[in-house]
Amino acid sequence: MPSIDAKNLQHIGFILIPGFALMSYASVSEPLRAANLLAGREIYRLSTFSPDGGPALSSGEVPVPAEMLPGRGSGLATIFVCAGGSPRDWQYPTVREGVRIGGISGGPYLLAAAGLLADRDFTIHWEHAPALLESFPALSPRQARFVIDGNRITCGGGIAPLDMMHVLISERMGPDFARRVSDWYLHTQVGEPTAPQRGSLAERYSVHHPGLLSVLEKMEETIEMPLDRAAMARIAGVTPRHLDRLFAAHLGLTFLDQYRRIRLQHARRLLEQSPLSISEIAVATGFSSGAHFSRAYRSLYGMAPSETRRP
Repeated sequence: MPSIDAKNLQHIGFILIPGFALMSYASVSEPLRAANLLAGREIYRLSTFSPDGGPALSSGEVPVPAEMLPGRGSGLATIFVCAGGSPRDWQYPTVREGVRIGGISGGPYLLAAAGLLADRDFTIHWEHAPALLESFPALSPRQARFVIDGNRITCGGGIAPLDMMHVLISERMGPDFARRVSDWYLHTQVGEPTAPQRGSLAERYSVHHPGLLSVLEKMEETIEMPLDRAAMARIAGVTPRHLDRLFAAHLGLTFLDQYRRIRLQHARRLLEQSPLSISEIAVATGFSSGAHFSRAYRSLYGMAPSETRRP
């Protein structure tokens, strides 16, 4: 194990945005605490900050003590922004250059808003990706568990930070020490950075027909400009009539109903998370008019789009 003396102690900061996920915060901070225990001395110093300097309330309403954001010369080596919930409700901290900067779960959205992800390879939790893409169309997040691009570190959140911290601790302390830290948390299978954030289409839809899976994938890719049934049938390698039979047999829905459901689920995420107007969301999800969108949304969810957005 490399020797770590006092002057090489690393100071790691965490900016907790109210509504952050406690699991994401624990997954990124606890491995550092375990590293100190296993090293028998403080090799990482942890500090927690909030936008107003008061306790930060997690999504489960658990308060975490925090202090005011640090100024320049604080000695931080890395600072992580942890955010969850809705971007519309987030308080935007001032994140300065000069240190290694990370975003966890929804944190990359705040880094993007601060202009810190331009021309960077990065990821974000899949739930926040639609809002980020609509707000910052020039950016292209990857659906990876975590991405390390120089002095930018982004992670989808959940338990994925355990995998990320294994890599970061290994960089500094070596793979054997990182393995001991992971074993401390029974984290015996360290995921690859590029591993998917979500279950496969087959798992999510309980479908195993190759042609039908190809169509479902294309549906999720063409929300703003939906393809017609004939084009989708060609992708599946079947006739349009047989495509209808596949949807009825495997999903219990028609082709149009399933496509509309996927688009409306996307619309609901945008309503909850993005600053887009309802008419803009209607266009972004492929509806010909706001009225058409509202009728379809009410039919599926039993409420108007404006009711979903209401605080």
